Amino acid sequence: MEKSLNKVELKGNVGFDPRISNVDEGGVVMRLSLATNESYRNKKGELIEDTVWHSIVAWAGKSMPDFEKIKKGTFLSVTGRIKPVQYQTKAGVDKQTYEIVAYSIKLPLDEGE
Repeated sequence: MEKSLNKVELKGNVGFDPRISNVDEGGVVMRLSLATNESYRNKKGELIEDTVWHSIVAWAGKSMPDFEKIKKGTFLSVTGRIKPVQYQTKAGVDKQTYEIVAYSIKLPLDEGE
């Protein structure tokens, strides 16, 4: 039997300046939104560009750059896993969304691009 795999690789631009927070016991967490784009031509031959926004969560550590270098518009390569997140609306309705928990973030200079 094959092992299952939850792995995501994204390359895109940061949508807003990341929110960086200090948490218990000296940990640092960064939250950001990453835009990925896909272009294609429709049946009329028109160029269509779809943008998808991804919520990214990253913890400071070995495979992470200096979070202070990441700003709105920065191009990043992110490797991580999909994590479901449950929450409740103000109306009391249970909802679920997804975020990417990053275990590696690379800036273009890190990759030699």
